[in-house]
Amino acid sequence: MTHKWWQGSVVYQIYPMSFQDSNNDGIGDLQGIISRLDYVKRLGADVIWLNPIYKSPNKDNGYDIADYRSINPQYGTMDDFDQLLEKAHKKGIKILMDLVVNHTSDQHEWFQKSKRSKNDPYSDYYIWRDPVNGHEPNNWRSAFSGSAWKYVKERGQYYLHLFAPGQPDLNWENPKVRQEVFSLMRFWLDKGVDGFRMDVINLISKPTGLPDVKGTATAGTTMDLVADGPKLNQYLTEMNEQVLSRYDVMTVGEMPGSTPKDAIKYTGLDSHELNMVFQFEHVGLSPNPDLRLGKWNDQPVKLVELKSALNRWQKALDGKGWNSLYWNNHDQPRAVSRFGSDDPKYRVLSAKMLATTLHFLQGTPYVYQGEEIAMTNAHFTDINQYEDLESLNIYQEMVKENKIVDAETMMKYIAHSSRDNARTPMPWDQSANGGFTKGSPWYRLNPNYQQINVQQALNDQDSVFYHYQKLIDLRHKNDLIKFGSFEEIDPDDQEVYAYRRHYQGQTLLVISNFTSKDISRSYPEEKTGKLIISNYRDDQGEKLRPYESKAYMIN
Repeated sequence: MTHKWWQGSVVYQIYPMSFQDSNNDGIGDLQGIISRLDYVKRLGADVIWLNPIYKSPNKDNGYDIADYRSINPQYGTMDDFDQLLEKAHKKGIKILMDLVVNHTSDQHEWFQKSKRSKNDPYSDYYIWRDPVNGHEPNNWRSAFSGSAWKYVKERGQYYLHLFAPGQPDLNWENPKVRQEVFSLMRFWLDKGVDGFRMDVINLISKPTGLPDVKGTATAGTTMDLVADGPKLNQYLTEMNEQVLSRYDVMTVGEMPGSTPKDAIKYTGLDSHELNMVFQFEHVGLSPNPDLRLGKWNDQPVKLVELKSALNRWQKALDGKGWNSLYWNNHDQPRAVSRFGSDDPKYRVLSAKMLATTLHFLQGTPYVYQGEEIAMTNAHFTDINQYEDLESLNIYQEMVKENKIVDAETMMKYIAHSSRDNARTPMPWDQSANGGFTKGSPWYRLNPNYQQINVQQALNDQDSVFYHYQKLIDLRHKNDLIKFGSFEEIDPDDQEVYAYRRHYQGQTLLVISNFTSKDISRSYPEEKTGKLIISNYRDDQGEKLRPYESKAYMIN
């Protein structure tokens, strides 16, 4: 295996709107990020992934792009971006941009021209279809509730939007569209960015003939039908040949619904398309039994299912492809609230346990802003406290319109699963608005910011921050952690997640108690191995305390 720089890297994800405001307008910005580069460096991260910073009407917080070559004025200017790139590079930090090319904003010049008439040169930059019997062309549902089609009077046709109506899907069948995308990629790579995270990239090739979803059409069943379409491989190969292969960059494709087999096809060490994928198996666990509610539920994830999902990818990609490792991001609730415990008694212990479990797996770890200080879900109780389109739409559809679930139950689901849990502003200290802004923040802070903030974490040598710092340092210094093969242990154990990694005669044993009680387990390596990290001050051998996590190196 030839070792690439991104295989030994750790990525820190920044949601610019909520990271740091520098001009006190209440919105995080590029100068704010520049002012915090030393913090990212101190953590030990090698790469920053920026959520979209392009010009956008922000119908979906920047994932609806109106101009791919302009910076959103609320974040600053292109000069600010150039400065960020230069300063990050000087500190040895690479910058990964978010590439959103399954769809654009409906405010994008291409769409404005496309919707005017069927004869415009931009007419087939998007997916247009005639009405069928006076209604939508098929039964596809949008990820954000409702039909995936919207009618436009000027053309007498519907356009496809797998997400919000303000996010029309591009027509990748049109070679001109592909060339436009490749051109805008070159624009950023020539500036010096170090790669792309590609938003829902496995949805760009639609199934031939756009057939109806069989059975119940939901957002989920629509995505399953559309994902990994017939020409995806062709498009990604073309993208690699014409653009990516000419630069030394890192690429990660967000691929909802992908299997390990798909991932090897697109990211295999012998194929030349992308470096790795974001898969959703482990974050898609415990969906609602009522298909109409999809992900909206408040049930905890079962450990056996979690291990099965993560281990499946570890085993399948071992020596064949490369995993991306993550617990949460801008689209997921906070990791400690979902997979650990945000009870103050166990929050720090369980956050360290989750970090250890993930960072010793094979792949590139991603740390989402605030994860390194164990930020929790916000536990808002009123729908008016939410901002996210997906949360507001599901409440409207399930409670107000169809009365499928009562308001109280739906609020529990939203408090548990809403993307807004990840989007509350970063709390830097205990001052007003957590030091995020001196203005009025675009979105309310997590009510617990005076207890959970960066300053508090940096002042406590036993904090979650320093545990992450140590894990990242161990990965940087140890080839076993980067490249070792994976061996699962006791997949049916409902309380402990344990596994081994092997490399050049060394073995790493990782043991994590996912419960809040004392339990007992025995592994032979504990007697001969050297303890390299733990979230308790001492080692009590076979006794595992609540959320205890430890790793042994055996030579």
